[in-house]
Formats: sequence, C-alpha cells, structure tokens
Amino acid sequence: MLATPQDRLIAAHVVRGTTRLLAREDCLAVAEVALGNGRRADLMGLCPRGLVTIVEVKVSRADLLGDAKWTEYLDYCDRFFWAIPAGFDAALLDRPELLPERAGLIVADRYDAAIVRAPEQVPLAASRRRAETLRFARRAARRLIGDLDDSAMPSL
Repeated sequence: MLATPQDRLIAAHVVRGTTRLLAREDCLAVAEVALGNGRRADLMGLCPRGLVTIVEVKVSRADLLGDAKWTEYLDYCDRFFWAIPAGFDAALLDRPELLPERAGLIVADRYDAAIVRAPEQVPLAASRRRAETLRFARRAARRLIGDLDDSAMPSL
C-alpha cells in the first residue's frame, strides 16, 4: 500500500515510464488490471504474439517487503517484472524469496525505463492465456468507452 502522496506520485511516474518501455517493445499495457484470482496487477501488457507481461511497481522498501501476494500473479503471465524508481535499492530484489530468476527488473522514471534484468519466461497454458487476453481486451475497451462517454459504462 502506498502510504504517502509522494509515493503515489512516484508510482505514477514509474508506471508511465514502464508503459513507454513496453510500448517500444510493441507490448501494449493497461494499468490496474483485475486478474482471474481477484488480484490486481499494477500493469499488464499484451504483445503481438500473445505474450502476457505483468509488472508490479514498488516505490518503497516497506511496500516491497510487505507484499506477500505477488507470487499469485505468476500464474497469470508469461513474464513478470518488478518496476522501481531510480535510486531504489535494487539489491533488495536479489533476495531468494523474491525469485530473481523468475522476476525481471525495470528501473523507470516518468519519461522512460530500462530493463535491468530480464525474467525467465514461463508460458501460460492456452486456456489461461485465452481467458487473460479476453479479460485484458474487455478492460481496455471498457476504459476507452468510459473515456469517450463516462455515462456509458460503470466505473471500473
């Protein structure tokens, strides 16, 4: 949980920079995506060949170390990244319990981002890929409709 307005602002900057990075890879991302297990991913990206990427943003040590739910995202993506702001102690993400071999690392600011560590890719089962791709597409479409006509759809 982001405790301060400053943390929320930094997180928004990390999301923006990370979204730009993913777009350069032709992986289009949507923020705050509900998963089939009820969890909410900070960012979910969908690539042209169907690769599903989840990015979890962390801007404070307490937020990172207090997150006990992040492994529940792994069953909903082909690749998983942590995204952190510049200056964050990236060594924390090398801890064995944070599965550095499975979790990639992105460092971002409000303008751009870079992949510091690529994650291991673990392919989704076809049925899960289809379900998550449909969930992603419908979420994106609802948001687009809402941007065009905020009375047309309930808020998400």
